Amino acid sequence: MKNYSICIVGGGSRYTPDILGMICNNESRFPLKKIVLYDIEAERQEKVGKYAELLFKEYYSQPVEVVYTTDMDEAFKEMDFVFMQIRAGRLKMREQDEKIALKHGCLGQETCGAGGFAYGLRSVPAVVDLIRAVRERCETCWILNYSNPAAIVAEATKRVFPKDHRIINICDMPIAIMDMYAAVLGKARRDLEPKYFGLNHFGWFTHILDKNTGEDYLPQLREILKTPVEVKTEALFEEPSWKSTFHFMSQMIQDYDEYLPNTYLQYYLYPKKMVEKENPNYTRANEVMDGNEKETYTRLEQILSLGKIKGTPYALQADTGCHAEYIVDLATALASNTNEIFLTITKNNGIIENLDSEMMVEVPCRVGTNGVEPLAIGTIPKFYKGLIEGQHAYESLTVDAWEEGSYMKALKALVLNRTVVNTDVAKALLNDLIEANEGYWPELK
Repeated sequence: MKNYSICIVGGGSRYTPDILGMICNNESRFPLKKIVLYDIEAERQEKVGKYAELLFKEYYSQPVEVVYTTDMDEAFKEMDFVFMQIRAGRLKMREQDEKIALKHGCLGQETCGAGGFAYGLRSVPAVVDLIRAVRERCETCWILNYSNPAAIVAEATKRVFPKDHRIINICDMPIAIMDMYAAVLGKARRDLEPKYFGLNHFGWFTHILDKNTGEDYLPQLREILKTPVEVKTEALFEEPSWKSTFHFMSQMIQDYDEYLPNTYLQYYLYPKKMVEKENPNYTRANEVMDGNEKETYTRLEQILSLGKIKGTPYALQADTGCHAEYIVDLATALASNTNEIFLTITKNNGIIENLDSEMMVEVPCRVGTNGVEPLAIGTIPKFYKGLIEGQHAYESLTVDAWEEGSYMKALKALVLNRTVVNTDVAKALLNDLIEANEGYWPELK
């Protein structure tokens, strides 16, 4: 088996330690010879890099070259895989997005509504520039992009790199939801196979199949989940805002027949309720900065002061979370031609027959050494078609606004978004966001 070279872009991210742990736990099926962490913030990344050196020294059976750098030439040359998980503007800009939206009575959220719009106009140029930089140095590596808002980023990468099938845009949220379904059923997620359609953060499960028997658990899950249930999930989803999100799924299941919704649909189907739940002075960004982010870097500092991981309270665990598991599983499928099924974001091209072929849809795909092979969905009911077409128009206009530097396209995008709608509000929002995002957004005229 080949030993691979990978680069994690956003090497200083709070998510990187778990990805490193997942890679260590999967040495037998995805062996490495080199891992590079790349970030523009050297000091923050250094903690993660030193942790990586300890981790691979203690847990890997063969030597692995560990590099952490701010130099693109050193980071991207001769890579097999590049994992991208950047956050343009970091959490401080996310906080601004959320609080500006709430000031105008609209939803403040990372990927949805005005917050997702603002983040999208920051992410797209950053992701596009990074992909260009990777391709200048390595034409053939797989680029697995986790950077949010994934739907808007995927729309942009489709336009800028239309023939590059080695760019795969992904999201771990459907996997996190599948983990909840598995826990409710008393099964392992790997024993279940989803049927799903939609856009990223805007989709529905139509079947949850048992891989061994073919039984569809969706009717059973709908009945169980009509009432909020408590199930053990990974630590991240035990945070108050995430627990509330999973509990609210029961409301959507009670109100709508047929399918099981992605949790993010709460923001589009109940925007007024979601705004009323928010604290305009302490948003999700604050929760993350004071919670998971601070805990992650404090833990790294404690590990580095000990100089070891094994035999300490920080010993590597078997379960490193769905974010880490999903990207490593996908890389393994590409490397080893496993032909497993993953939910990925891909160009429609007739997969969903009654939707625009240019849409970047999130659907089940079989994954092997040639990339992703989408599985046909057929036609979808009118209600879902209408919702998806409106959401896609918003996402497409957002990318138009970036490409053309168009204020009018940006305004139209916000008005189309179900969480904004009102033109006067959209104008006031857009003007405040332009001011807050100076230096990140293109000039809108």
